[in-house]
Amino acid sequence: QVQLVESGGGLVQPGGSLRLSCAASGSIFSINAMGWYRQAPGKERELVTTISSRGNTNYADSVKGRFTISRDNAKNTVYLQMNSLKPEDTAVYYCKVVLQNGVPYWGKGTLVTVSS
Repeated sequence: QVQLVESGGGLVQPGGSLRLSCAASGSIFSINAMGWYRQAPGKERELVTTISSRGNTNYADSVKGRFTISRDNAKNTVYLQMNSLKPEDTAVYYCKVVLQNGVPYWGKGTLVTVSS
């Protein structure tokens, strides 16, 4: 089993910044892709950004230029730096990790609230 622990969520004013972290532990042989998804109230979960084992990144259009994903393979950790936050970024943010064998794991989520 793989456990994912997310941290860094909270309340921030519009225009502010937050940094999310997601640390993976457990039966990890090799992690392939890592990423962040979010689910706003009343909406479906959506992709925010992903990063491959080679460092290739993919972003949703709504966050391009504002969010940056990175990973530390030695620590099995993925980060999400969120700048210029908007009220519409308010959501529960979920970490997702896909192992080399294709099995995905999800974190329990961390709430990000952007409000004045």
